[in-house]
Amino acid sequence: MKLYSLSVLYKGDSKVHLLKAAYDLSSFSFFQRTSFQEFMTFTSQLIVERSELGSRASVKEREYLCHVYVRNDGLAGVVIADNEYPPRVCFTLLEKVLDEFSSQVSRIDWPSGSPSTITYEALDGYLSKYQNPREADALTKVQAELDETKIILHNTMESLLERGEKLDDLVAKSEVLGLHSKHFYKTARKQNSCCKIM
Repeated sequence: MKLYSLSVLYKGDSKVHLLKAAYDLSSFSFFQRTSFQEFMTFTSQLIVERSELGSRASVKEREYLCHVYVRNDGLAGVVIADNEYPPRVCFTLLEKVLDEFSSQVSRIDWPSGSPSTITYEALDGYLSKYQNPREADALTKVQAELDETKIILHNTMESLLERGEKLDDLVAKSEVLGLHSKHFYKTARKQNSCCKIM
C-alpha cells in the first residue's frame, strides 16, 4: 500500500489552482520523478476540474486510484494511491487536511494562491504518516488487530487438533466441569450432529 501524492487545490469559476502539494516519489527512478510529479499534478487538476462542488469520487488510472473531495466552497483535495490503499482512509485524510487548511489559510488567498505563496507545511507530514493506514487511522488499526487475533485463534485451535486431542476427550477428562455441564455438552453435541454438512 502506497500514497504517492497529496494535493490541495481551489476550484474557481474558470480555473483550478494548485495551492499546495506533497509527493512521495521514492518508488520511481531518479530520472522519472519529475515526469511523474508533473503527471500527478496534471491529473489532480483535471479530476478537480471535472468534479462537481460537494462531491467525492475515486478515479482509476492504470494501477493508481485518484481520490478527490471537492467541498462546496471550492476547496479540493486529491490523494493518488495504489489500488491496495483503502479508499475510506484516503477520504478521512482529505477531510482532515481540508479542514485544517481552511482554518490556517485565509479564504481570500485561495483564488490567487500557488504552492510558492501559500504557507501550509503539514502536507509532507500527513503524506508520511498515512503511508501505513493501520498506524494513521484508528478504525483500520482496530480491524487489523481483530484480523490478527482471529488468525491467532484459528492457529491455536488447529494446533490443538494437530496434537490428536479431541474436545470430547478433554470434556470427559475434565475435573472442572460438573456432571450437569458434561451432560449438557453431550446432549448439545448430539443435537448439533444432525446438522453437519457432508
